[in-house]
Amino acid sequence: MRKIILASASPRRKELLKQLIGDNFVVYPSSYEEPPLQGLSPEELLLKHSIEKARDVSKHFDSGIVISADTSVLYNGEILGKPDSPENAEKMLAKLSGKKFRVVTGLTVLDLDSGKEVSESESTNVWLVELSKERISAYIRTGEPLDKAGAFAAQGKGAVLVERTEGDFFNAVGLPLFRLGKILERFGVSVFDEGFS
Repeated sequence: MRKIILASASPRRKELLKQLIGDNFVVYPSSYEEPPLQGLSPEELLLKHSIEKARDVSKHFDSGIVISADTSVLYNGEILGKPDSPENAEKMLAKLSGKKFRVVTGLTVLDLDSGKEVSESESTNVWLVELSKERISAYIRTGEPLDKAGAFAAQGKGAVLVERTEGDFFNAVGLPLFRLGKILERFGVSVFDEGFS
């Protein structure tokens, strides 16, 4: 069975990949710094970050398949990353309150044995309910928004803030499982292989 390497420290991505292939992978976070790059669309930027993360981690392994992803919330053409303070989390949630926005992931799968690399982006539409200042404050007090892109977690307590989604829900959490499964199949890896049960 091929070695699968997840180039991410995200516990959410780890749980999602585990859902797909069990415990049959190793986690090796990338040290890539994600610099701001001029002249790229948000989708291109997220793809670029996922590619560089995969290539960075690939230097530490001789064989196997590296999976990396970079996810952000996009609203009115603006990337909303992880808030660096409760105040910024409050601003983000106020901005998204009652609005439709997109969660976009740049996904890269790199086969170290063949040198083949596939990078694609996935987009999910999300509608957040109208949020009062009190509800935003209560949610921020849970601590959940502070390390999440767009300051909310669709799979956590933030689930009660999400009115509906359109597209791959798992993408809104941080790893588009449908697209990842299709890419892995192109690499000759099926999630239904006995080794992944």
